[in-house]
Amino acid sequence: MSTVSTHVLDATRGAPASGVEVTLSSAGAELARIRTDDDGRISEFPVPTLEPGTYTLTFATGEYFARRHTETFYPEVAVTFRIGGAGKVHVPLLLSPFSYSTYRGS
Repeated sequence: MSTVSTHVLDATRGAPASGVEVTLSSAGAELARIRTDDDGRISEFPVPTLEPGTYTLTFATGEYFARRHTETFYPEVAVTFRIGGAGKVHVPLLLSPFSYSTYRGS
């Protein structure tokens, strides 16, 4: 069984992206929806531990930039990933209005 966490950093500000709504889903079914804290983090989604499988984190980036009166190309960012076994999975997002990157964190 696994858990998922994330951290969103706003590269244009060089600061955490607080208040970003993030949805965790699997096979089209929403499992949880929560906002990043003041440090841009979600330390754990409020769901039971996750079985091996494919999951998606969808970040409401358009809403985040709209609150900052900043134009963005991406209304949302969806990151699909696989959980293969037990443990903690960390999926960071480095964000700017016209680009983003992600990786498997620790």
